[in-house]
Amino acid sequence: MIKDGQYQELIVGRLNDLDDPGCREFRIGDGDWPFKGFVVRRGEEVFAYQNFCLHVGHPLNWQPDRFLTQDGKKIVCSSHGAIYEIDTGICVAGPCPGRKLRAVGVEVVDGNVVVTGPGAQQ
Repeated sequence: MIKDGQYQELIVGRLNDLDDPGCREFRIGDGDWPFKGFVVRRGEEVFAYQNFCLHVGHPLNWQPDRFLTQDGKKIVCSSHGAIYEIDTGICVAGPCPGRKLRAVGVEVVDGNVVVTGPGAQQ
């Protein structure tokens, strides 16, 4: 993990180890309130968001690494069914239409999925 001020880089895993489409959770930071997020792979693209329900404020998933609708085309909140676009994080259905998930910096470097995020929830 590389620290740069308040932001840190974290290798989430190898791109080829993620299902397509698929997700993986991550945490950045130490202590009681690390920053919690997830990455979504769609083809060769990767997107990353904070794991935070815009409706109630809890994590979007109930099971590890499970963030997608059954067909794998959208992100879904397991509590109240809010549906989000994978590429934009915009809620398109459910209790928070038009609101947007907090994007996290992500890139693929030498086959590794690398996220950059705050060291603690802000």
